[in-house]
This record gives sequence, structure tokens and C-alpha cells, in this order.
Amino acid sequence: MTTQKTIKSALISVFYKDGLEPIVKKLHQLGVQIYSTGGTQTFIENLKIPVTAVESLTAFPEILGGRVKTLHPTIFGGILGRRELQSDVTQMQQHKIPTIDLVVVDLYPFEETVAKGASEADIIEKIDIGGISLIRAAAKNFNDVLIVSSRNEYSLLLQKILIEQEGASTLHDRKMLATLAFNTSSHYDTAIFNYFNAGSTDTFFKQSIQHSQTLRYGENPHQQGVFYGNLDEVFEKLNGKELSYNNLLDVDAAVDLIEEFSETTFAILKHNNACGVASRPTLIEAWKEALAGDPVSAFGGVLICNTSVDEATATEVNKLFFEVIIAPAYHEKALEILKTKPNRIILIKKKKKNNPKTFRTLLNGVIAQDRDLKTETEKDLKPATLTTPNAQQTNDLLFANKLVKHTKSNTIVLAKNNQLLASGTGQTSRVDALKQAINKAQSFGFDLQGAVMASDAFFPFPDCVEIADKAGIKAVIQPGGSIKDKDSIAYCNQHQIAMVMTGVRHFKH
Repeated sequence: MTTQKTIKSALISVFYKDGLEPIVKKLHQLGVQIYSTGGTQTFIENLKIPVTAVESLTAFPEILGGRVKTLHPTIFGGILGRRELQSDVTQMQQHKIPTIDLVVVDLYPFEETVAKGASEADIIEKIDIGGISLIRAAAKNFNDVLIVSSRNEYSLLLQKILIEQEGASTLHDRKMLATLAFNTSSHYDTAIFNYFNAGSTDTFFKQSIQHSQTLRYGENPHQQGVFYGNLDEVFEKLNGKELSYNNLLDVDAAVDLIEEFSETTFAILKHNNACGVASRPTLIEAWKEALAGDPVSAFGGVLICNTSVDEATATEVNKLFFEVIIAPAYHEKALEILKTKPNRIILIKKKKKNNPKTFRTLLNGVIAQDRDLKTETEKDLKPATLTTPNAQQTNDLLFANKLVKHTKSNTIVLAKNNQLLASGTGQTSRVDALKQAINKAQSFGFDLQGAVMASDAFFPFPDCVEIADKAGIKAVIQPGGSIKDKDSIAYCNQHQIAMVMTGVRHFKH
């Protein structure tokens, strides 16, 4: 079997014409017979290049408003016919079916049409039938046929195969492009399925992401890592090295957290948990108070804020070694200061996350769930005790509850005056989480008198509120729901502690 094949005939039928002209001209120069349909045929004719209409091969016109163009045995026989199999060759000669060596086709813009919010009728018309069939047929017969299924492969076709190899393709070329073609077709079908399956309770899991980025390594240097997605849609990178696997985990956690706040807020994260957060009238104040929360853990962390970074704030921030900073914008002088460290990653956050689901691989499958998009407001707070929180305590409780939602369970968060004082993170016992938070806050010189406490889940016993009381905490927010809620409530009533319940648990594992 000859592995190198010379292109003698080509079928071209594309939605997008960008970049097509030099390919068509080179095919003509090489003496390739070109077949085409509809708008592509007109495009080629306007270039004054000979082209044969598909209808002249099939003796059948386009019908149903263009829904049926290439779906015909003459076309698919010319693509699927096996050149080395004599019975196929005999049948093709018998039915006067010409061989087709190259198929250049793309698909109707289904995803783009959905993204624009088009009507269902318009969306359905953008489900490609002929194109997807041509792609699959040509990819299946990669031994004989070269398939180009996307504009992304135009440069490869033109430079390597048509120019460098003078219109000849190797088996490696054809199999590689067939692989890309099946990626194109499977992604397209997944997008269509997910459109039809939106809102369904059926237990199907299908995801397809076309962009990927190889990372330096995974969580540890001996592990390989890849990011599937297009970071350029979310961030503009202004400086620094490439984001690592661990950077991405922290950046994701940072974005989730900062989107909770409308007031000027600065946050510092380490290992997916906030170690410093503060909301203040000015950004520099927010930075100083966030850093005060844990200046030790802040070293090497990921920083994020929700307003433009000015020169004064950048000057203070620059005193700390950190990996990544994220903001919606930077003043010119601030950027000059931050760029003094060439490896420091500086990102502009362009848009909010819009993934409604989260996924995680485990065992021999994947678990999926809705993202935790619930953020409690004052109207969600249900007083459980005789003492009720004052206005400042209410603000602090809501502030702390936002943090507890984005901290690894079991967790306790202590806050005062819209500042994170300390948190106990990822503990197997809620009591241990509370003790960790108290010890940490006290080690950095915070006075816990009048502070508030937030818990990601209910208190199974009154021990946590008792420990908190003895540390000076005077207001508590928790989901409630324990069969022993009354014991914690009774302790609070006896010691004039305000407790509110939300009815919403915020576990994060």
C-alpha cells in the first residue's frame, strides 16, 4: 500500500471563507480538480478559478433550502471508496463515481448562534448535517483521503502539504488530520447535546473543551499537568511566568471569593484558602488590613482585589513576595512598580465566572454538582437567641459568612469590622477549627472582644459557642439544623450572645 498520496481532486464546502483564497489558488496551480457547493462555489468562481458544482456530479439539485447538498452516494462513494480494494474500484467505475482526495469543510456556527441568544428556530438551522457527515467519512478513510475540518488547519494544509510537499500527503499527515477531525465532530455533537439537555434531570455527563495549555507540571514536579480551557477569555496577562497548576487552583479560589464583594476589598489566598481579607473605603486600607490578618502566610500567596490598583497601593504591595496579583485594572505607575519583579504574574480579570456546574474525577467516574451560588443577605438571617446582633455585628456576620463559604471544611471564621481575624481551615473537628482560629488571631495580636464567628455547618454540641464566648466573641452565624441546636441557643441566651441561623450549609471539600 502506498502511504504517500497526491491530491488530484478536492471537495471544498465551508461556512467561513477566511484564509481560503490562497488554498484554492494553490490547488488550481497544482492542477487539482475542485468540486464545490453554494456560497463556496461562488467564492471560487469569483477568483476566476475553474470549479465543478456538486450538482453536476450528482445530477440532483440542492433542496429544502440548502438542507440537502452533498448527501449523495456519488459524493460519499468518492470519499469512502478504498483505492487499494479492487471491488470498491470496480463499483466506483461502474457508477461513474470520481475519487475525492481532499475534503475541506467546516461546520455551521452552532455554539456561536446559541451564545448570541438566537431563537430556537435559528439554532436548529445551525445544526450541520452534510458537513459533519463529510468530516466523518473523510476521516474514516484517512488511508486515502485528507480531511481539513477547521480553519485552524488551513496553514498546515497550505504551507506543509500544498507548498512544501507539492500537494502530496503522508499517512501520518492524513491520520493526524483525521484525529483533529474527529475532535471537531465530537465537540460539535457534544455542544448540540448539551443544548438539548439543558435543564434535564437525566444523568448524562458530556463535556468538550477545544483549548488546552500544557503546564510546567501538576500539583508536584513528578506529575504532568494540563489546563483545558481558554484563559485569555478570563484574564489579560501583563507580566510574569506561566501560571502553574497550583497557581490556577489558587486563582480560581481567589476569583470565587472576590466575586462575593461589591465594596472595595482585598484578599490574600494560600492553598485555596483566604489568609487575609478586608473591606475598606480605600484600596490601600483594605490591603494593609488584609495583610495584617496573617502576614506570615501571605508570603508567596495569590492577591486579588476588585478595584483598580493605584500607585500607593502598589508601593505597599510590592514590599511582599507573592506569586500572582489579580485586579480589574492598574494605574500606569502601579504597573511599573509591580513589573519590577519579572516572574511576578500580573493579571487583569476580564469577566465573571459563568460555569453553573462543578466537576471532579473520583474512583472510576466523575461527580458533578451545581456551583454554590447562594450568598446570604440580611433578610436570610433568622435570629435564634434573645440577644440580636447590632448593625455592625450584622455586617460582620455577613462578611464572615462569605469567607466561610470559600474556606475548606471544617472551618470557623472569626471577623471584626469587615476584616478577617483568623480562620480554622480543613479540620476534622469543628472544635479544632475554632481553637486554631482563636490561637492564630491571638498570635497576631488581635483582640477578639466583640468579634463574630461564622461556621460552615451546624454545631452538634454547645462546646463551640462556649469556647467562643470565653474568647470574647459576641455574635455567631451558622446554618442550624442540629438536633441539639437548643443546647447552643440556651448557652447563648445565658451569656448574652447573639446567634442567627441561615438554614444554608456551606461545606467545601
